[in-house]
Amino acid sequence: MFSFLKKKKIVSHIKLNGVIGNAGKFKQGIDFAGQEEIIKKAFSLKKAAAVAISINSPGGSPVQSHLIYSFIRQQAKKSNKKVIFFAEDVAASGGYLISCAGDEIYANSSSIIGSIGVIYSSFGFTDIQRLKNIQLDLHQDFINVVEKSRGAKLNKTEVELFSGEFWSGSRAKKLGLIDGIGDAHEILKEKFGEDVVIKKFEKTKGWLSQKLSSSNHIDQFANILDERSIWQRYGF
Repeated sequence: MFSFLKKKKIVSHIKLNGVIGNAGKFKQGIDFAGQEEIIKKAFSLKKAAAVAISINSPGGSPVQSHLIYSFIRQQAKKSNKKVIFFAEDVAASGGYLISCAGDEIYANSSSIIGSIGVIYSSFGFTDIQRLKNIQLDLHQDFINVVEKSRGAKLNKTEVELFSGEFWSGSRAKKLGLIDGIGDAHEILKEKFGEDVVIKKFEKTKGWLSQKLSSSNHIDQFANILDERSIWQRYGF
């Protein structure tokens, strides 16, 4: 009788798309400095029942991945809000590490999930053994994040989860790397009602940034090649 008086649930929504790190001269990738304010605003919406984050990333900088992961967890704790991640085409390597900041992770059945390893070619070291040792340290850090986040949900009996291999969304669910199959609108409606209000928080690109990013075609081309090489590891 009084259902019309029920308040609609509100969910903040952020989208992270691209290679992680300061990609190229104009910093086109996902980095902490570029996402900090958007993340903060999404969590500061007091009426929000939760914060949803869609991610589409093949990975990139381990440092930027950790910074974004840690900041999301800090904001979640500070605001006492649940975090729900949605993987799109890819949430691999650093993209999956960031996803582990979610209390729950969902993906499409055909999404590419995982790559819990370190594949990063731009450190610039000439000493191969030193590079290998650093990669082992970074790999262990990644494993620690996944185990802390996923805990008992992980199914370690079937495959080696931390070998750097990646899987489809369907397979990732069986392995405990994600919680379910579904897109953001579908899952958020299931959780918060058909009339849930999804409040989008997006980073605006200023006039100067647009002007600069279109002014140097050589840098743009280099950025495209660099990003494409990372995406191609996962068939994109």
